[in-house]
Amino acid sequence: MTSPVVYWACLVLTVFVSCSDEDEPTLPVNRYEFRVPENFPQPIYTFDNNPVTKAGFDLGKALFYDPILSRDGSASCNNCHIQATAFADSPVHPLSVGVDNRLGIRNAPPLTNMAFFPEFFWDGGVTHLDFVPINAIEADFELDETVENVVAKLNANKKYRDMFRDAFDIEEVTLPYTLYALSQFTNMMVSANSKYDRYIRNEGGSLTALELEGLATFSEKCGACHSGELFTDFSYRNNGLDSTFADTGRNRITALNSDIGKFRVPSLRNVALTAPYMHNARFKTLEEVLDHYDNGMVYYETIDETFVNQNGLGIDLEETDKAAIIAFLNTLTDFDFVQDTLFFRN
Repeated sequence: MTSPVVYWACLVLTVFVSCSDEDEPTLPVNRYEFRVPENFPQPIYTFDNNPVTKAGFDLGKALFYDPILSRDGSASCNNCHIQATAFADSPVHPLSVGVDNRLGIRNAPPLTNMAFFPEFFWDGGVTHLDFVPINAIEADFELDETVENVVAKLNANKKYRDMFRDAFDIEEVTLPYTLYALSQFTNMMVSANSKYDRYIRNEGGSLTALELEGLATFSEKCGACHSGELFTDFSYRNNGLDSTFADTGRNRITALNSDIGKFRVPSLRNVALTAPYMHNARFKTLEEVLDHYDNGMVYYETIDETFVNQNGLGIDLEETDKAAIIAFLNTLTDFDFVQDTLFFRN
């Protein structure tokens, strides 16, 4: 399978956009076309090998919601990735839950803006979006199936054979095209229309005095890690959660002692919707997260130097700072995205 590269763009509804105040012809906007948001970086995933089409997107969506991907037909991708929480897990599931109600080892992160990500999962164990579903399918605490069985089940299903034919002009379902379809669906999960975005793009939006104060404080106190328009630098850091590790994080991938306890810096887009927080769902609220950074961090030798200061560990935050930061973080919620009917189960 050729290696697609991540490409992104913003979702736009199929509406008619006026060219001017005159009665000039108008053009429909393609709902399935990728457009990079004005304030976003260029995507990493390209669609040269896997361009999004309506048929491919619809196929990916059908697969995403179908428990046929699981061993016993009891779980789907949607079990751990729910639109109302920006395609993160439900708050009632601190750790992901798979077949036979087996608990995973980490909190399922949101799937939004995946086309811009260079690596995936909390430990960066997958470096291409097309291969992300394999982990979920084959993990015994998630879907507990084999990709060979998935392909066999899809080939035995007339509806899917027809959908694959429409999407890719193939007569037999194969794993590469199954992964392509899922990528087409998940790549379209672009969230770029929050209150903050409208403010940054000068689209008539404004922030309150408290939100602006929070933006300034956030930039000063948190921006080193949660940088850019995706609010992550994609690095792996030990942020002082523990001094012993059942889950060693990035070390599981690199086997380097210097990576013990390091996890990917998450994007903060839609963060108000994605509780609980941290890879192990340690904190239920944003207030608890900021309290941790203020006075709850513990030392381990791999702790990120960002958090080491002359007074010990942490980020100095007054209660007023925390309130302002949270006010700002709430402006990153994209209500249009979490209510977009394009992603609704058919």
